Amino acid sequence: MSLTCRLCGQALHTTFVDLGMSPLSNAYLRRDQLDGMEPFYPLHVRVCDRCLLVQVPELQKPEAIFGDQYLYFSSYSESWLRHCEAYAAMAVDRFSLGPGSLVVELASNDGYLLQFFRQRGIPVLGVEPAANVAQVARETRGIPTEVAFFGTRTAARLCAEGRQANLIVGNNVLAHVPDLRDFVRGMQQLLKPGGLITVEFPHLMRLVEGNQFDTIYHEHFSYFSFRTARQAFALAGLEVFDVDEWPTHGGSLRVYARHAGERGPASSPRVQALIDRERAAGYDDLAFYGRFRPQVERVKRDLLAFLIGARRRGQRIVGYGAAAKGNTLLNYCGVREDFVEYVVDRSPHKQGWFLPGTHIPIRAPEAIDETRPEYVLILPWNLRDEIFGQLARIRDWGGRLVVAIPSLEILL
Repeated sequence: MSLTCRLCGQALHTTFVDLGMSPLSNAYLRRDQLDGMEPFYPLHVRVCDRCLLVQVPELQKPEAIFGDQYLYFSSYSESWLRHCEAYAAMAVDRFSLGPGSLVVELASNDGYLLQFFRQRGIPVLGVEPAANVAQVARETRGIPTEVAFFGTRTAARLCAEGRQANLIVGNNVLAHVPDLRDFVRGMQQLLKPGGLITVEFPHLMRLVEGNQFDTIYHEHFSYFSFRTARQAFALAGLEVFDVDEWPTHGGSLRVYARHAGERGPASSPRVQALIDRERAAGYDDLAFYGRFRPQVERVKRDLLAFLIGARRRGQRIVGYGAAAKGNTLLNYCGVREDFVEYVVDRSPHKQGWFLPGTHIPIRAPEAIDETRPEYVLILPWNLRDEIFGQLARIRDWGGRLVVAIPSLEILL
């Protein structure tokens, strides 16, 4: 297979990390599917020698990933909802949004964010490719939602309908688009003159420093440094004029962009400061990207050693959070039901299903109280503080919490 960079077109040669063969991380299984053939794909991450974008190839079409049975619903994380409510309050004030404005969110999921704009009387529109998730947004929150994959074609249609945006929001979607240049050009096309864009995405610097290799999966096609994100926007005629750093999803950037050449607030000093920090850390140097693999392999060895030791002592281990990142970790390490009996998840949409690849069953959180395991392995480690509060009761029977990333840690 000939692989080329989705940002600059250069042939891809250099490996960032190779996580072996893995199923699609959100391809959860019903019980009647467990004996069928399950596709696995190489999870081989490369870095472009020219523009330094870290990426995986498009081995499966987005239509197969974000179909009618997509099971990720954003509203089940309380900390994420608080983050989004604070963002909406900030945006309404900072961008002077009112009843005559239009806020468009790309990959709007179940209306988790747009509900906060709607509560303030701001017209909203969601664009969401997963029909079942869009239906929840419409029926439970009254959020008008287009079922579509966003790009220049969708942008052209919305513009023809008179629905250009004063504010375009894209939270954790930039990594999910294989045709990166078409997606960003679509944002430029949909944005009104004088309008603004904010996009949030996990920061590659945080991924490397926090050893967050489990955030790598086939649904995430690209992994952005600030450098590569700015390049993607510039190629579409958009200028990044500000950036915030957030702890969400293990460490994310929120970039602010506008049409290139438009008058507006001066570029924030945070922009140049982050450019300088990335350069000093080595993100402008191709050789830097070859140093990630050894720390990934250490996590695998340490987790397996812990699981083997606990099971030899007759101790029970279960998982918390049927998260996509957990599926990368479990499949890379070869962990199945013989180590982790089941995983619990608060989302009723996942309960009763099975994890892809490992076939570990997903149960309701009450199962932990019923079985009283010695250890609970937290898979969405980015929510560890939230989960810690939810599971403090396991101390009543001597239970303990475990995280594997960035390194193995036993809590409580």
